[in-house]
Amino acid sequence: MTAKELRDKYLSFFVTKDHSILSSASLIPENDPTVLFTTAGMHPLVPYLLGQSHASGNRLVNVQKCLRTGDIDEVGDNTHNTFFEMLGNWSLGDFFKEESIKYSYEFLSSKEWLGLDKEKIAVSVFKGDDNVPFDERSYEAWLNLGLKEERIAKLDKKENWWELPGENSPAGPDTEIFYWSKDEPAPLKFNPDDEAWIEIWNNVFMEYQKNSDSYSKLSQHNVDTGMGLERTLAVLNNLNDVYKTELLWPIIEKIQDLTGFNYKDKTKEMRIIADHIRTATFILGDDKGVSPSNTDQGYVLRKLIRRALRYMRQLNSDIDYTFKDLARIVINIYQDTYQELKRNENFILKEIDKEEKKFLSTLEAGAKQIDNIKGEITGEEAFNIFQTFGYPVEMTKEIAKEKNIKLASDFDENFKIAMTKHQELSRTASAGKFKGGLADSSEETTKLHTAAHLLLAALRKVLGDHVEQRGSNITPERLRFDFSHPEKLTAEQKEEVEQLVNEVIASDLPVSFKEMTLEEAREKNAMGIFESKYGEKVKVYQVGDDDNYFSREICGGPHIENTGKLGKFKIKKEESSSAGVRRIKAVLEG
Repeated sequence: MTAKELRDKYLSFFVTKDHSILSSASLIPENDPTVLFTTAGMHPLVPYLLGQSHASGNRLVNVQKCLRTGDIDEVGDNTHNTFFEMLGNWSLGDFFKEESIKYSYEFLSSKEWLGLDKEKIAVSVFKGDDNVPFDERSYEAWLNLGLKEERIAKLDKKENWWELPGENSPAGPDTEIFYWSKDEPAPLKFNPDDEAWIEIWNNVFMEYQKNSDSYSKLSQHNVDTGMGLERTLAVLNNLNDVYKTELLWPIIEKIQDLTGFNYKDKTKEMRIIADHIRTATFILGDDKGVSPSNTDQGYVLRKLIRRALRYMRQLNSDIDYTFKDLARIVINIYQDTYQELKRNENFILKEIDKEEKKFLSTLEAGAKQIDNIKGEITGEEAFNIFQTFGYPVEMTKEIAKEKNIKLASDFDENFKIAMTKHQELSRTASAGKFKGGLADSSEETTKLHTAAHLLLAALRKVLGDHVEQRGSNITPERLRFDFSHPEKLTAEQKEEVEQLVNEVIASDLPVSFKEMTLEEAREKNAMGIFESKYGEKVKVYQVGDDDNYFSREICGGPHIENTGKLGKFKIKKEESSSAGVRRIKAVLEG
């Protein structure tokens, strides 16, 4: 089965169960300061899981682009990726556990759909603890479908529980579905620690609200499921390695050609290179226009490219400027599914080439620094070289070995201490920004969200129609807004933008929304990144009356009812975010 067939089958199956298809959201979250990237299909849907109505109804399905940097150190095994596609479906206060489990089992085992061997399926459920009881409904649902008791593991909160960070957020047990990846018959008793059992699907049942020291029942019960496309594709094609699927193998083949090594001899290195270059291509290909930098998404992007380069040079130190070739393969694999990659191809290739050259000059600077060290190299010195030049400690060790320079006996220990101290300082410095999030619908956040609409409209009136939103990040204290513009704003332009926004606030205009198709939104000249597919319904928020509106924009909310409640709008800072993108930080006073 091909990736396209799997995506299409999944969407088609849930359409037969009355689900509406959603497009994949951007990899860069809108208005959410708690995460740098979209980590799961549910991420863009949090406001709806908390009770907002969705324009497409209460049964939803999609294929979502996801990125998880927490898995970066696990990349190199046969199942983990930093970028992956998540096949997901949701019930917003509609069906619950029994139906969700039945749908999953039918899609996986029915000959009409995936036709997987029922004798190779096993599951886990939440066993309960002092705060929340055993998930008996899920357990019974699996038994009723014919699963043997020995194939159902009862696990603790670490394995079978989901919740959002912070108080008063939804939470609940989940049931995970595993498939036996070997050709031989599966053992009768399911052992979740046996790596031959590959987790392919997770059904989360949001039925609780997390309080400070307890859980209470939610009035609206939701279902959020997610199935990894790459892992499922590997299972369907009898592969025990996601890197051998059509989505990653062409990249591996090119790495073999470039380095002269065989995949079976340099498996881990080639997996890391293939994974990281695919992820970097998707970040660069996103319409939000992220480029390598030392902060936020740009920092992760830089780390991925440089880490891949380091492994590439370990395989062959004589080859330079090859990553554009690998990125072209990624674009070719995915361009029909994710058109933004082809649309942004020039930007992707230019930024990868630029970062590759920058890193290679960094390597030279780091090598010179090592040359200047007299005697042995300490862990602190290695950390300082890493901190100053972005020079990986592994490379410091390699060069020291080549030049017969000794490492201090406590090298690893002291490098680790210096790195831990640095990470603690970084966490302390950034702690303040990880507030709010999509689950935050406080009055302050709602006001700033509405102000962001006014800001975009004002920027377009002052600077021109080339201005488009490139991302936003909102906490209860401030809004951060990225937009396309080639140069710094003058003091007069900033003042004019502020004045326009404050005039609209003083006019106390109504804020309203209508649900319509994407085509209708286009006809009404609504602003927004048009990621949705034809026929999909969207919410269009308007500031002002139909005949005389100030702003009209596709958005999921939340918003206030009229602009008079906003207070005074003030721009605190205007700066460059990345090439061709400016950033404004603003607040509402009073």
